[in-house]
Amino acid sequence: MARLFVSAIHKSSGKTTLSIGLAAALAARGLVAPTFKKGPDYIDPMWLARASGRRCFNLDFNTQTPAEILETFARGAAGADMALIEGNKGLHDGLDLEGADSSAALAKLLGAPVVMVVDAFGMARGIAPLMQGYAAFDPEVRIAGVILNKVGAARQETKLRQALERYTDLPVLGAVGRDEGLNVVERHLGLTTPAETAAGDAIIARLREVVARGVDLDRLIGVARLAAPLPAAASEPAPTAPDIRIAVARDAAFGFYYADDFEALRQAGAELVFFDALRDAALPPADALLIGGGFPETQMAALSANASLRADIRARLAAGLPAYAECGGLMYLTRGISWRGQAHEMVGAIAADTVMGERPQGRGLVVLEETADAPWPMRPGAAVPAHEFHYARLENVDPGTRFAWSVRRGHGVDGRNDGVVQGNALASFAHLRDTSRHHWARRFVAFARAAGERRSGEARRAG
Repeated sequence: MARLFVSAIHKSSGKTTLSIGLAAALAARGLVAPTFKKGPDYIDPMWLARASGRRCFNLDFNTQTPAEILETFARGAAGADMALIEGNKGLHDGLDLEGADSSAALAKLLGAPVVMVVDAFGMARGIAPLMQGYAAFDPEVRIAGVILNKVGAARQETKLRQALERYTDLPVLGAVGRDEGLNVVERHLGLTTPAETAAGDAIIARLREVVARGVDLDRLIGVARLAAPLPAAASEPAPTAPDIRIAVARDAAFGFYYADDFEALRQAGAELVFFDALRDAALPPADALLIGGGFPETQMAALSANASLRADIRARLAAGLPAYAECGGLMYLTRGISWRGQAHEMVGAIAADTVMGERPQGRGLVVLEETADAPWPMRPGAAVPAHEFHYARLENVDPGTRFAWSVRRGHGVDGRNDGVVQGNALASFAHLRDTSRHHWARRFVAFARAAGERRSGEARRAG
C-alpha cells in the first residue's frame, strides 16, 4: 500500500491546505486515495473527505491502541492506490516528552514516508540546518522530502533549493508561493466547515490547481510507493440487522461526527436517519436522537426560527426519547445561546443558558469517570478518554442537575462535572469516540433499545 504522511515543523505551516490540494489532485488523476487525519479533529477531515471524494478516518493515540490504529488504517485504505495521512501540530510535538503521541510516532507505526511542509517565509540558507536537525533527531522517522510553502520570489526558491541540495539529502518535491487566496477562512474554533462555505468546491479546485502546478506529483507518488508493506485488514464483521432508528442532526450547525462512529452505531443495530435542524419542521420517526458538535452559535438565528422542530424535540425528550448530544448539541438543548450581543432561544430541554466566551472554556484531551447517574450501562470507575474544545459555558444551571461523568482531566461543564442528564437524554461538552477504550455506540444503542422495549411494554399493559 503506497502511503504518505504530510507533516510540518510547526502548526499553521499550511499542511492542511496543501493536504487538501494533494487529495484533490490525486483524485483528479483518477487515483483511489483515501485520507486520514491524526488526532481528535472534525473539521480537517471534512475538507479532506470533500477533496478526495472518500471518507476520512481519524487516527488517535488518545482513544485508540496502536493495534486499533493499524486496523483502522488498513481497513480505510483497503483497495486504494495510495493513502494520504495528515499529521497534527509539528512532526515531533505532543504531550509526551518521549514523543509517543506525536505525528512522528504515528508515521513510524504506519511505516509511512514523511513529507515536510516548511513555512519558508523569510527563510533562505537557514532551511538547511533546520532540516538537518529534523532528519537526524529520530533516525527511525523517514523524512522523504520537503514541500516549500509560502515562498516569495523565484530568487528565494532558488536559494532554498540550493541550500537543501548542498547540505542535506532531502529532495524538494514542490514549492508553493504566498497566496492569501489559498487559505480556508478560520474563526474561533479553527477552519470553517465545507457545509458553511458556499465556495467550498471552488476553494478545493483552487488548491488542486496550485498543488498540481507547484508539486511534482509523479515524484511524490513514487515516494509513497517506497512504504513497507503492512498487514492486511481483518474482515469487517457483518452489521447487525437494524432494529432501531436514530435521528441524526447533520447540517451547517451540526456536523462533528467520526466516520467510524457511524459504522459502530450501524454495527450495533441502528439505522441512521439524517435531518436538518435548520430546515426540517419535525424529527423523522426514530427511537433515539443524536446531535453532534458543530457551530450552533453561527447558525443560532436559523435554529431559533425553526420553532416547530425545537418544540417537537422538546416534547419528544419530555416523553422519554433517548438522546445523546455533544458540545454544540448540548448548547442547542439548553434554553438559549448568547453570543456577541445577541441571544436566541433554543430547545429548552436542559435547564441552563449557553453563553459564548471570547476564550476557550475547555480545550484538549480529557478523562472522564462515570457517576451513578450515567444513563447508559457503561463501566463504573473506568477512565473514559475524550476531548473538548469549546468557547461556550453554561450559566444559571439548575442546582439539581445530575451529571453522568466526573472530570478527572479537563473542564467539562464546571471543571468537575460533565454530561448533563435529563430524563433519557445525556448532553456533554466532551466528544467521545467509539474504540476499545470506550464502546459508547453499542451502549447508547442498547440503552435506546431497552427504552423502546419499556415503552412498548407500558403501552401493552395500558391497552
